[in-house]
Amino acid sequence: MSANAELVVDLDQYRANLAALRSYAPDALQMAVVKANAYGHGMVPVARAARLGGADWLGVATPDEALALRAAGDEGPLLCWLMTPGVPFGELADAGVDVTASTVDQLEAIAVSSDRPRVQLKVDTGLSRNGAFGAQWDALVAAAARLQSAGSLEVTGIWSHFACADEPGHPANDEQETVFRAAVDQLATAGVRPEVRHLANSAATVTRPSSHLDLVRVGIASYGLDPDPAVSVPEVRPVMTARSVLAQVKRVPAGASVSYGWRWTAEHETTLGLVPVGYGEGIHRTASNRAEMGFAASRVPVRGTICMDQLVVDLGDRPARIGDPITVFGPGDDGEPTAQDWAEAAGTINYEIVTRLAGRWSRTYRGGR
Repeated sequence: MSANAELVVDLDQYRANLAALRSYAPDALQMAVVKANAYGHGMVPVARAARLGGADWLGVATPDEALALRAAGDEGPLLCWLMTPGVPFGELADAGVDVTASTVDQLEAIAVSSDRPRVQLKVDTGLSRNGAFGAQWDALVAAAARLQSAGSLEVTGIWSHFACADEPGHPANDEQETVFRAAVDQLATAGVRPEVRHLANSAATVTRPSSHLDLVRVGIASYGLDPDPAVSVPEVRPVMTARSVLAQVKRVPAGASVSYGWRWTAEHETTLGLVPVGYGEGIHRTASNRAEMGFAASRVPVRGTICMDQLVVDLGDRPARIGDPITVFGPGDDGEPTAQDWAEAAGTINYEIVTRLAGRWSRTYRGGR
């Protein structure tokens, strides 16, 4: 099915997006976040493009992602942050991966895993997810100072994550930045001064210069998608186009109903097109009867329930044949819907539209790798 479900990824545009985002934080290092298969775009090709584009660091969530990048030949600074039971700290350290510690137990396990492993400390400044706060943070700082002084590890960074950076006026942003700066000072007082302090994600990179510090982490915006409709980044453009072909074309009379549950019925004679993608490819079923696709320089509506392997569009009276191309979403240059349009139709965010694409898609890369 690879010829029928294709993701086209423009690596030159991805690098241009990184350059545009660098202009927002010219004095900070840049981390290109390539977790979750580079937000669905393909981790290894995108990571290579990021390095070619001058990204100082790469960021991933899981150890498997970090080790896959090393196996693919990446050798630059790389941070991994989601530590679960059974993490191969020694293998990560030997591969030159910076790992993240949020607890004293993690820090001590890292310290004995290899010869002076590199570790970054995660402080919970209010997201209440990963990271340490309060007495836990006090204990983590004390342990970090002790273990670094003993030569058991090297603390290379301190970092945290905003909860509401996509709402620039939210009071949580000021509160979290204040907590983070206090945590940095506490670490320095204990004698630990890491290479990098980082707090800013894509939204904060664009809207909050005070949070840029030593390094900014750019994720969703590097793929050309706004962190939120309220945080527009006009200098970037979408990197991915999802496209398919018409697998069947049929003329139906008024009164014909479509797909499971007969949730749409034609009010007049029309032409229906069958598109061979569905929720098995990560297309949101919640977008049934709400989303649109791009066909012949216009938009055509999805009709009826989106199925596992296919969906139906209403082509009206447009000429159409089996094999004609159709675009699920793209940059919008030819009138096709964007990932943001699909997010609104599905009742979700553009992050989920691109990252959940799986199954029977093939990927085609354009530009330098």
